[in-house]
Amino acid sequence: MSRKLKVAAAQVGAVHLDSQRSSTLNRMLKLLHEAASQGAQIVLFPETAFTTFFPRHLFTDEKELDSFFEHGDDISKSPNVKPLFDEAEKLRVDISVGFAERTSNGTGYNACVYYSAKLGKVISKYRKVHLPGTVEPFENKDAVNQLEKRYFEPGDLGFKAFRVPGILPDTIKAGSGDTNTIGKGDPILGLMICNDRRWPEAWRCYGLQGVELVLCGYNTAGWAPDLWGTKKPMTKEQAEQEALFHHRLVMQSNSYMNSCFSISAARCGMDDGKYDLIGGSAIISPEGHILVETKGKEDEVIVAEIDLEDCRQGKEKTFDFERHRRIETYDIITRQIGVVEPELLQGTV
Repeated sequence: MSRKLKVAAAQVGAVHLDSQRSSTLNRMLKLLHEAASQGAQIVLFPETAFTTFFPRHLFTDEKELDSFFEHGDDISKSPNVKPLFDEAEKLRVDISVGFAERTSNGTGYNACVYYSAKLGKVISKYRKVHLPGTVEPFENKDAVNQLEKRYFEPGDLGFKAFRVPGILPDTIKAGSGDTNTIGKGDPILGLMICNDRRWPEAWRCYGLQGVELVLCGYNTAGWAPDLWGTKKPMTKEQAEQEALFHHRLVMQSNSYMNSCFSISAARCGMDDGKYDLIGGSAIISPEGHILVETKGKEDEVIVAEIDLEDCRQGKEKTFDFERHRRIETYDIITRQIGVVEPELLQGTV
């Protein structure tokens, strides 16, 4: 049974520390309209899409820091960003977008939401679990810092897949009486943010819920040797290519290993004329192939028609979890956090 959708990634180019929120929002609205004009039903925006990637900076003024966060329980009602959600509803296009969340008790999270245009509301929220970087800035004054651990708490919502209503016809609903509903209901989606894509545990949590499409917005540095800790000397051009390689590697391999489509959307370009972020926004098939990828590091929309029925081959053959997984051998994954090496050998060999 064909289950076709048109999906899009809305890549956002450079956003500077002094960029006006209204200007960035207008750029995002333009991208939304462009995607809608090409028939997109789902549009993914990047991580912390409404501002520059502020965790690279050390802020001592709490008011200034707080200006980068969205406040309130429902971001779709936040005055700073409400026009994006209103326009999505008007265009009948679902969107997912990343933002810095400040809860009512003052806790900060790197978050994203999925907004259903049919229902006119947020139907899923995710908070980034795998926060990279450090709490304190690097000693090297020229280093590119990554202070997410300073400004955010690890996500507390887990990896919960969800179904999206109203974008596929003739889906099986609860109470239909059908006995075989696998792969026939409303689409199953999962959300993750940036560094989460490097951790296979996140993907497998979604895979075990039958995920068919994973959405991942990101800000990934093209040059940050202090953060990566590489011992191999690289030029900035080589470092950017390495970052792009690793981005593609994790998106393609994990899409394949969990038999799902994925969309990744970058906040990219040269922020403030010195902070380089990679592009590489892409839509990936369940076989791990790149269906379409952005060409540069400016504002850009990519669109692809996908058929969720294509997920069935992997889910029912190579990665049929019910037949092939051996959970009795995986206990080390949940009982151990860091590396524990085997004991050293005795004597000389």
